[in-house]
Amino acid sequence: MQRNFLLVLIAIYFLQSCAPRYSPYTANYPLADGVQSVYADHNYWAAHPGKHDPSDSLPEPIRSFYRYDSTVDVFFLHPTTFTQKNQSSWNAAMNDPGLNAKTDYSTILYQASAFNEYRVFAPRYRQAHLRSYYSAGKVASNAFDTAYEDVRNAFIYYLANYNNNHPIIIASHSQGTTHAMRLLKEFFENKPLSNKLVAAYLIGMYIPNTYFTTLRTCKDPVQVGCVCAWRSYQSGYIPSFVKKEIETGLVVNPLTWTTEETPALKNKNKGAVLRNFNKVYYHVADARINKGILWISKPEFPGSFFLRMKNYHVADINFFYLNIRENLRQRVDAFKIRD
Repeated sequence: MQRNFLLVLIAIYFLQSCAPRYSPYTANYPLADGVQSVYADHNYWAAHPGKHDPSDSLPEPIRSFYRYDSTVDVFFLHPTTFTQKNQSSWNAAMNDPGLNAKTDYSTILYQASAFNEYRVFAPRYRQAHLRSYYSAGKVASNAFDTAYEDVRNAFIYYLANYNNNHPIIIASHSQGTTHAMRLLKEFFENKPLSNKLVAAYLIGMYIPNTYFTTLRTCKDPVQVGCVCAWRSYQSGYIPSFVKKEIETGLVVNPLTWTTEETPALKNKNKGAVLRNFNKVYYHVADARINKGILWISKPEFPGSFFLRMKNYHVADINFFYLNIRENLRQRVDAFKIRD
């Protein structure tokens, strides 16, 4: 048993220009009481262009290729970091310094930084505790509603005070995707704001294929106004909860940016960023689509021999870090040509 526990710890260790032209968008959404004073304070943003934060970080091998474009915005919603087992609260406090540090030096550093060639906005929010995903009933539902209320208010404040008519990329992982789905439904689907959507990267959560009606699934690397999504598992493994899903999940292959089931080999993987942030590992993972999820052959990186987990949720973004960066450029360029 001690040996198995050690293997789990080892596995966790290693995984751990020209302005566009279009009609200005006018927001008609009221801010909740007190919201303006909260999100006017940069401390209530885990990432913000007006301050230095971990999302500004660049892995050393790619620093010479960095190309910053301040005319495009990324609204990033981070995953669950509120996971303490002895915590009785269903929602985190936004001003908890310990939790905020945990968020900033995990997901903001390792995930939000993949999008940092553009202006990254990542709001702090009263995230639901991890157990909310495993609990039925009103209490868990209310926890997610509370979290979304903050996300919604942050986005409204962002539109009114920071957007300045910029194109928008929505990016999220795990719980962040739970809220990003609602955000896209409320603000983009069948709304004028959809004309400003470069793309949405909704990663790490089940999204039924019919969830969106007018927002399309991305079918190629340069399509704009569309949605990319994937959930990563070891090839051959289908979790029991996936088998119970009534509808196939939305999935795009992050090595080809298509929905085709043809396998993409590891040589298409531009580079992964794992625990050592300043190290890029090339050709770590292949990828192929299978029935609503993304299958990956066992990844190859130093220490991967000890990797026993079959759920690669924690590395949904990191295995494809450089492919995501490259694709962001492709879609932004296509968006600017279109407009």
